[in-house]
Amino acid sequence: MNQEIVIAGGGLAGLSLASGLRLREIPVTILEAGNYPRHRVCGEFISGVSDETLMNLGIAGVFNDALRHRSLVWFSQGKMIHQDQLTQAAIGISRYRLDERLRQQVESQGATIKSGFRARPEPQDGLVWTAGRRPRNGKWIGLKAHVRNFSKSADLEMHSGRNGYAGLAEVEDGWTNVCGLFKIDRSIQASGADLLPAYLNADGNTRLAEALVRAEWRVGSFTAVAGFELGRQIPVPGLLTLGDAESMIPPFTGNGMSMAFQAAECAVDPLTDWSHGKRSWQNTMNVVRAALIRKFRRRLTVAEMIHPILLENAGTSLLQSLSSARLFPFQQMLALVR
Repeated sequence: MNQEIVIAGGGLAGLSLASGLRLREIPVTILEAGNYPRHRVCGEFISGVSDETLMNLGIAGVFNDALRHRSLVWFSQGKMIHQDQLTQAAIGISRYRLDERLRQQVESQGATIKSGFRARPEPQDGLVWTAGRRPRNGKWIGLKAHVRNFSKSADLEMHSGRNGYAGLAEVEDGWTNVCGLFKIDRSIQASGADLLPAYLNADGNTRLAEALVRAEWRVGSFTAVAGFELGRQIPVPGLLTLGDAESMIPPFTGNGMSMAFQAAECAVDPLTDWSHGKRSWQNTMNVVRAALIRKFRRRLTVAEMIHPILLENAGTSLLQSLSSARLFPFQQMLALVR
């Protein structure tokens, strides 16, 4: 008899892990606090994950009709500083659609999903915590919305500013996802969906803010999240964590969604062994944690070094100078955070 794996959190890491486990005929129950489908603060493009990883998790088919993005442009307070092409196309799909597709697939594979069930982070054998970041008194706010009738100059756009940055990527049905990370500014007098253009204005990206105000907004797509810190998260002793619950890479890298899938791949075989009685739970946790450190250490370290540079005038001026001299090492930087 295979022992059951319980996954607390039905986001990308939890759902893809469940799919990989069901491929190996492991019984799985997912405990999800929310309901499907719903919008989430997310860049909504997948860059740097291999087809092999998606196939190993049994989810490659979910992306068959998703958009493929290659061209990118980087602006700093409205001024273009770099244009480039991705060597591997990024996948464009909204979390609203992706999470629902993964839910349907996992249930069709025989997993049990209990929506509206909020689990507690209490260590126990067979429990994997993928329920996102743990609330902390952080300095960041994430804002996201879908807009339409909105022109872009490339498949992917990056807009950096004085106090944060925003990324734009097209998803399905002509919608463009606009997702920003900003330092919380108590002086901004706005609420609800007005927060996104207000933060962009305060950030020096006034042209982008004005374009958003004129665009068509997808009803219900605006979401916000605050109270978190980037980097490796503070672990709960004895609790096996994956995804954002384990580490949050600065979003300018565009690698967060890929890391969720890669983390699930790191965990699926050790968890299968535990289910078969071939490992103790402590050994399983040790093996998975070691695999995550090996997989993500470099990109997290590099991203945490570059992130503050993007929020300093001296840093963006340096990037502009390098780009003007055609010395901006974009592809090398990209490779370091993949």
